[in-house]
Order: sequence, then structure tokens, then C-alpha cells
Amino acid sequence: MRKLSAEQTRQAIVDHTRRLAESAVKAGPDAAVPTAPEWTVTDLVEHVGRTQHWVAEIIERRITDPAQLPTELAVLPADPGEWHAWLSESAQRVADACSDDALDAPVFNASGDGRSGTQFWLTSMLNESVVHGFDAATAAGTANAVSTANAAGATAVVDAEIAAALVSNHLTMLTSPTWELQRPESAQAIRGTGQTLQWLATDVESDGGAWLVERRPDGATWQPGSRQADVTITGPAASLLLTMTRRLALTDREATGIDIEGDLDLAQHWLDSTAHVSN
Repeated sequence: MRKLSAEQTRQAIVDHTRRLAESAVKAGPDAAVPTAPEWTVTDLVEHVGRTQHWVAEIIERRITDPAQLPTELAVLPADPGEWHAWLSESAQRVADACSDDALDAPVFNASGDGRSGTQFWLTSMLNESVVHGFDAATAAGTANAVSTANAAGATAVVDAEIAAALVSNHLTMLTSPTWELQRPESAQAIRGTGQTLQWLATDVESDGGAWLVERRPDGATWQPGSRQADVTITGPAASLLLTMTRRLALTDREATGIDIEGDLDLAQHWLDSTAHVSN
């Protein structure tokens, strides 16, 4: 399965954070965020900037012990006119921290999987900037419908290659060693007796746009590739990502361009059972 290079990922973090900042300024600080109902735009901007600064410090200090994680958080400027510069700084700081020299350095990996800590945080920060960038665009009323009939709209949200990488990251997180420790109710809910879910991206080459999930008694697993499954969800990679992260409704084909073949309830149960606490 194709992967984004570290340089592609760093640049995408900066680019998507810039878009997020532009949308946030357009929406205004008190605007509601429809895709994150408990948040205002102020909450969204604060979360993204603080998280980027926090992660940058983890990598800069090469923190390996979770007991030593930073406890002081960056302060959001009170003046929304300063948000764009503040977010630009946080995005660039985390991109710089994830330099090539840091990629294999000893750094705490919160997922406990096989990636280095820096590689884990680098992809996590891309996910933050892309998904919350969509949140900000929705708040500003600028998020285009993502559909096969509106390819330009899909590209404006997130291009297919980035979306595909984040779908892989999303499934890696849900099946990581620490997911059950952090979200035991979710890990239990997505266990099964061999049920299979398949996600197929229509705008990504076959070797990088197919994901097969199997719900096993000892935990869910995923692997790249495709085969017959109990349910197959097919659509643009951006739609798959935004559906998996509950920004778009699975059954809203007009908005997503997604087709579902097989057990719809199985697919909806997976989505309902895999929400992140912070979402």
C-alpha cells in the first residue's frame, strides 16, 4: 500500500492548517461547528493549535516516558485577528519537529504499534489538520459537497492520496494495541465472529485504495486489499475518510457519492462504535 512521504505529510499539515485558519476567520469565533456539535470555532482553533504545539514539544524533547508528557498548553490569542499567525506557527513548529532526523528517534508512541513515535505523531497531526479543517470549512459554510458528481469539491476538501493515507491511519488506530486500553467499550463492540467490511476508494489506484476489516473474537483487524465481504462501501477516498470520522452520513449518497453493497447495519454499527472521545 502506498504511503505519503514524510515531506508530503509535513507540507500537507502546513497547507491544511492554513485552510483551517482561513475558514475559522471567515466563520468567526462564536460560530457553531456543525460536525463537532459541542464546539465553537474558538474551541476548534484552540484545540488544533494547542495539540500541534504539544506534539512538537514531545518530539523536540524526545520524550519516551508518558509520565513526562507536557502539562503546560499553548495559549490561544484572545484576538481572532492573530489566529492565522498562531496556527501557522504551530503547524510549522510540528512540521519542523518531525524532521527526517527525528523520524526514527526514540519518542513516545501513544498507539503502541510498530511505528516510531515521530511517525505516529506526524500522521496524527495530518489527521487533525485535515478532519478539523473540514470542521472549520463546514462552520464557515464553505465545505463543498463531496460527491462523484463534484470532483472539484472533493479535491477542495482533501485530495485522494492524503485521504487514503488517513483511512489507513484511522484503521491502524482502531486496531492498535492501546485502543482497547483507552476505549475498551469500542474495542469490545467491534469484535465479532468473522464479519467483514470492505472500503474501496474509486479515485485511488487499486493497490492503495482498498481496505478489508475483519471482526474477530480476539479483536478487529484490517489489511490492504479487497475480496468478497459482508458489506462493501465504495466511493471517493475523501468521502470514505469523512464518513469514517462521522463528518458525513454513511447513507447520504448525494453528499458523499458512496455506494453500499451488503449489510448496511454492519457498516453503521462499525461507525457508531468507533467514535473518538475528542470528536
